[in-house]
Amino acid sequence: MAFTRAALTRVVPTDEAHRVTTLELFFDLVFVFAFTQVTQLMADDPTPVGAVRGVVLLALLWWAWCSYAWLGNQARADEGVVRLTIIVAMAAMFIVALSIPESFEDLPGGLFAPFALAASYAVVRLAHLVCYLIAAGDDAGLRRQLLLTAIPVSAAAGLLVAGGVAGPPFQTLLWAVALLVDYVGIWVAGSSGWRLNSPVHFAERYGLIVIVALGESLVAIGVGVAEKPVSTPVVLASVFGVAIAVSLWWLYFDVVAHVAEGVLARQHGEDRSRLARDSYTYLHFPIVASIIFIALGMKKVLEYVADTDAYRLSDSLTGVPLISLYGGVAVYLLGHVAFRRRNVGTWNPHRTLAAVALLVLIPLAWRLPALAALGMVAVLLAALVGYELWRFGEARHRVRHHLPDPA
Repeated sequence: MAFTRAALTRVVPTDEAHRVTTLELFFDLVFVFAFTQVTQLMADDPTPVGAVRGVVLLALLWWAWCSYAWLGNQARADEGVVRLTIIVAMAAMFIVALSIPESFEDLPGGLFAPFALAASYAVVRLAHLVCYLIAAGDDAGLRRQLLLTAIPVSAAAGLLVAGGVAGPPFQTLLWAVALLVDYVGIWVAGSSGWRLNSPVHFAERYGLIVIVALGESLVAIGVGVAEKPVSTPVVLASVFGVAIAVSLWWLYFDVVAHVAEGVLARQHGEDRSRLARDSYTYLHFPIVASIIFIALGMKKVLEYVADTDAYRLSDSLTGVPLISLYGGVAVYLLGHVAFRRRNVGTWNPHRTLAAVALLVLIPLAWRLPALAALGMVAVLLAALVGYELWRFGEARHRVRHHLPDPA
């Protein structure tokens, strides 16, 4: 019994060479389901209100995931008390994901879903705080940082539960205020006490959540044509959708992820923690959230071309689904621009221009058939990837093969 207690409560600190554990990958699978639920929620209510609700839920999921990414960098996620906490958090987060379809409109029978979501989410965040305090050990600076962080986290949890109890029409407002308190409060608390032991682990974690979001976009394509005949338009739309997902992957992982990881590794102490907070915890949210909105747009296009009883091939994708598709890709690219600006202090003009072009093309896409609108995004992204390969081929080779810059 004593051995079991010691095994469950021990903490194994990480070091510079620490990498992502299999338990963290397992933890991420819950977020695959959660992201899919958010996409479906917005697809069922493709209105501005539905989009706002989707952003609120994505922001909640994001902050929970980020919290455990930082914890897993402080201590091994697959050992002792951290392992136990992550397993508890997985169960609670799964309840959060299950509650998402009813999070704003509870169905009769069963538990009140908004409260179930808020209470389960509070368990995820508060369990993280307690575990992090244990993992901090004798590090007085980190413990002080966590105690400062506990103020906005506890306040936000209280507001979430209050919103879950109150229900509409106050729920969305209270949850939005909770997010504001959480996001701003942690920023105001500063970064002096945070520790980032392994930049490799941290960058890898955020790369993996981008992969999770991209995977969800592919799932959205499949769900959009579930139980429908595989026709030529469906095949063409699927090819366009996969091409978009591959381009998004390429734009992040081909060079950007390598450069960002190198910049993070060269920082030390508070500078490293601050860069990690800014570039990854904050600036990756628009990158990941935009992918979910892109998935919504692709899902709707697949519905248009697959459901021949409800739609014609000449029908246009309009409203929130079209804005999600084009605006989502634009936000994704602008997120990269901001990421680069924070990391290396320079702008990326061609990705900025591509984002602007997508926004300018929305009125035209509004009048095109949905399949053509999707194809236009795929072509533009493929052209952007091709331009970068041609324009920055030598620099890309040096970055990807860790070669020194020419004298």
